[in-house]
Amino acid sequence: MRGPRSLRLVILVVLSVCLGLAGSAVRPSRLYSQPASSADFARTAAGLIAHGKRSDAEQLARARGASDPDAAAVLAELASARGRYADARQALEPIAKSHPDSEAALQLAIVDRIVGDEADATRLLEPLYEQGSDASGPAALFRAARAAHFLGHKREANALYREAERAGADAVLVESAWGQLFLDTYNSPEAVKSYTKVLQADAQWAPAHLGLALAVADTDPPTAAAEAAKALEIDPGLADAHVFLASLHLDEDRRTEARDELQKALGVNPSHLEAHALLGAMAFLQDDKTGFDREVAATLAINPAYGDVYRIAGEQAASNYRFADAVALTQKALAMAPADPKASADLGMHLLRTGDEPAARRALEAAFRADPYSIVTFNLLQMLDKLDQFSVVKDGDITFRMSKEQAPVLQEYAIPLTRDALKALSAKYQFTPSGPIYVEIFTDHDDFAVRNVGLPGMLGALGACFGHVVTMDSPTARNRPGSFSWEATLWHELTHVVTLQMSNQRIPRWLTEGISVYEEGRARPEWGRDMEVTFAQAMNHGRTLKLRDLNSGFTRPDTIALAYYEASLLVDHIVSLKGQEGLNALVKSYADGIDTEAALKRTLDVSIDDLQESFNRALESHFGAMRRALADPEPKVDSVVALRAAAAAKPDSFLAQLALGSTLADAGDAAAYAPLERAAALVPSAVGPQSPHALMAGLAEKLGDTGRARKEYETLLAVDHTNIEAARKLAALAVAAGDDRQLAFATARVVSLDPFDAAAHSGWGRLALKNKDADTAVREFRAALAAGATDKAAAHCDLGESYLLAHRPVDAKKEALAALEIAPSYERAQELLLNAIERTT
Repeated sequence: MRGPRSLRLVILVVLSVCLGLAGSAVRPSRLYSQPASSADFARTAAGLIAHGKRSDAEQLARARGASDPDAAAVLAELASARGRYADARQALEPIAKSHPDSEAALQLAIVDRIVGDEADATRLLEPLYEQGSDASGPAALFRAARAAHFLGHKREANALYREAERAGADAVLVESAWGQLFLDTYNSPEAVKSYTKVLQADAQWAPAHLGLALAVADTDPPTAAAEAAKALEIDPGLADAHVFLASLHLDEDRRTEARDELQKALGVNPSHLEAHALLGAMAFLQDDKTGFDREVAATLAINPAYGDVYRIAGEQAASNYRFADAVALTQKALAMAPADPKASADLGMHLLRTGDEPAARRALEAAFRADPYSIVTFNLLQMLDKLDQFSVVKDGDITFRMSKEQAPVLQEYAIPLTRDALKALSAKYQFTPSGPIYVEIFTDHDDFAVRNVGLPGMLGALGACFGHVVTMDSPTARNRPGSFSWEATLWHELTHVVTLQMSNQRIPRWLTEGISVYEEGRARPEWGRDMEVTFAQAMNHGRTLKLRDLNSGFTRPDTIALAYYEASLLVDHIVSLKGQEGLNALVKSYADGIDTEAALKRTLDVSIDDLQESFNRALESHFGAMRRALADPEPKVDSVVALRAAAAAKPDSFLAQLALGSTLADAGDAAAYAPLERAAALVPSAVGPQSPHALMAGLAEKLGDTGRARKEYETLLAVDHTNIEAARKLAALAVAAGDDRQLAFATARVVSLDPFDAAAHSGWGRLALKNKDADTAVREFRAALAAGATDKAAAHCDLGESYLLAHRPVDAKKEALAALEIAPSYERAQELLLNAIERTT
């Protein structure tokens, strides 16, 4: 999950200044009364700090007396929040020595951990944890739970939190701490529940807003940002919230905003470890070695054992495609903290992305031994176990890994397509990527997701590329063949191989994704048209992204699909303005570590604002007619008479024409053709079962006009490239009509979408034999056998005859013998054997 340990640690620090005593949630109405007892003081001080009333909490503690253990803990926590760790330790040490079972001792341990004195912290925490076995009061139990939590005894901490709650500890305090424990054990859903309970009891509890932000950051960045902002609204002194917002800005490549948040954090706490580490990471990403070294030195001056200064830089490097750098940085982190499970886990992930799976396994196993609660580490090790069972097929410096069941079929297509893509793209971009290159194709989508991020899900993703490693779903990973084009996905990811390496792994996401989508459409036009209608509608509703916001569009679930397509349109616009040479120069310029505005100016001689203006004009020129055709809503009438009137009144309304045509087509009325043809002319790229060409094809079949049906299906498939049912219908109609051209077109589409359709392979192979195309025939019959052809004897003969056509009689003889082994009296196999022997001799 997002949010390194240092940030999560300080959230727990906020919770640790209070005693978990009996009572309901802290109520704002009680915050300013002078507490009479230790219990009331602890509860009141905690509420003041959580509500951002830090000066009031300090006054309350000073009035109680700095020698009081509870007051000293509060004062020390407030000093630590401002980076005054030495002052906090100096005040706490004598009190903790005389009161080793107090909040002062716990707070001193926390400060010791912040500055890197783990041994002293452990010495203080162990007796606090051990007192939990004998404690019955809520204060001691809650203190023991937090001590166990800090010591890494997570199962025991969970049990002690439960005991403390049963004993009557304050619900807000326990749930807040429990939420942090869930975060530390990678259980975000339970963390959300805990923080939600806190906020239901007290909506002004700032640490809970930040905890909730951490819990949802990976799944809902906009909500996470809103929760962090709410925390800061309540408590402007919560430096961790600024650091968290900075991390979100970095995810969106908003470096100026990230730096501003980090400076705000350092304004609160000049010694904030993670703020310095992130500033160092930003310097590293800009190839600013001096700035990086300066921030590393500043961080290690505060905590000489803070390996996270390198781990966090590695995390940011990986987020920016610089995986080899991420490995080197994380190895430095492990050199400082060899037992750190997070660093080992990060190293394992980074090594997976560079293709070093044996080393990745060693790192992940070390991480899992140290932290068996990490579901990410567990998932990755399980995935590697499965990957070890894959077939490995090598083609030059490209290594393919596929399931043993699917490899015999997929390799027939994946290997030549990979070879063709890299050859074409290398020539076009004047750059040959270095090897080795790994392509891994997963039959289970969740295995693919785990391979990339350690968790199942990634519902919108089909493939991923890390520069030398490509991972993707197989055609069956989504259950239904035709739900996506695996060949388009492979071409897309191989384009990333070129652009990532070409830019020395420094290309921004908008450009590498834009080029990959753009090149899909260049490779096969039908691959690039399925977002045209969606984009035109987005233009009508003002939902397109500004160029300055394009990168951030990739981080939001509601805009990611739009961002991919709009980025491809921008690439197309750049090529129209400056040619392929201009695009090549732009990609290469990022290798120098410059930002987008500098790259645009240097290579294209255009500012981002000028590019926005010309892009807007290009979009209107390309999509203007289509978006106007889509602007009017669907008519709210259902009678044919009313629909005719609406269509006549708005001849340029796509939905008005479609509504009339659809209704007439449902009734089998040939009059539907006219409005459907008009709709198709207005929006040629409409796809789906209710698109004009789909409706006209169905109507033609209903009316017995198979010629018209074939024409409409072929036109539909030119834009609806994953419509496997349309392809199968066209193939059947083409067979009946004896149209070999359409049969080849339709069968090729079926095979490309569902390469495990043995009948489709056989059909294409027979057509290839008829046309004397030996290479295609061999490939298709070989695939038919691998895909499980029903009549295996006939399939072996098909393949044998293809080998004869290819002048490979020895191979033909083997196939004849294989057929005869299945059916000894099979005359076709006997004849094939004789022909093969004759040609061999």
